[in-house]
Amino acid sequence: MTTNKVNNNIRYIIMLIAVCMFLLAGCSTEGDQELEKITVLLDWTPNTNYSGMYAAIEEGYYAEEGLEVELFQAAAVVQPVAEGTAQFGVSYQEQVTFARVENIPVVSIAAIIQNNTSGFASLRERGIQSPADFEGKKYGGWGSPIEEATLQALMEKYNANYEKVDFIVTGEVDSLIVIELEADFTWIYYGWTGIEAELKGMELNFIELKTVDNALNYYTPVLIAGEKLISENPDLIKRFLRATAKGYKLAMDDPAVAAEALLKNAPELDRELVMASQEWLKDKYQADAPVWGLQETERWTNYTNWLFNYNLIDRKIDVDKVFTNDFIER
Repeated sequence: MTTNKVNNNIRYIIMLIAVCMFLLAGCSTEGDQELEKITVLLDWTPNTNYSGMYAAIEEGYYAEEGLEVELFQAAAVVQPVAEGTAQFGVSYQEQVTFARVENIPVVSIAAIIQNNTSGFASLRERGIQSPADFEGKKYGGWGSPIEEATLQALMEKYNANYEKVDFIVTGEVDSLIVIELEADFTWIYYGWTGIEAELKGMELNFIELKTVDNALNYYTPVLIAGEKLISENPDLIKRFLRATAKGYKLAMDDPAVAAEALLKNAPELDRELVMASQEWLKDKYQADAPVWGLQETERWTNYTNWLFNYNLIDRKIDVDKVFTNDFIER
């Protein structure tokens, strides 16, 4: 064989390798199965709200559905999901409602936790037991318009003057440090910050939103998708939620395993807190719903009406377009 023929053969082999690498770009494999890469944007730092998805990754539930799921913490979730930059995101009912008022085409496709576990926390010694006690106090928060609007509406309901609250923007910092050093009360999710306070021996007064007003038992957090993805690729959403539901079922049935999945992907987290939080949340993911993820029209309607009645939105949205149960298996 001549030198030219040898060189030609080598070039041909190199070209074939390059073509194969190009065709395989953007794909990974699970055995002989090519996995479709999808992105889920997280609205906060890794915590037990997301552990069902981490469990689905570690247990291979997504791979069984032909998916390779990557979870990313993001500064913005709604817009990238609406635009299709990311396939899915973690949001909350109030954010989705405000987005739909602004005609941003996102849809809630599953409730991660069935009932609202958030509320206003303060050190017990401050004596804050209802929204009426917010007068003359310092509130520390992340500076969201939703915060201010909710505070104002609740205080009006309790005949308290919102103008007498000192609103301090603390940003995304430790809420327990905020109520110890900077403010009298703040807004927390009990399943994480409340459990952390318990572990530290801090005695809190906690005003749970859903007990103050039934309309505030909205879904938080939720999984969202864009309308375009829903219309063009419903099968992807079904596969994603089927695997995700298995992950959250594991988090309910065997919380320690789900907690370990979270810790494997976020080793910087406090192990004791993760384990205790997971144990507390295991009964909250599905609660009294027939299956994990289901949402009720009444909840979306009640919260929309509440926002509208307090002039927090300038028009009512069509709730039948803002959420769907179509991709939840029952």
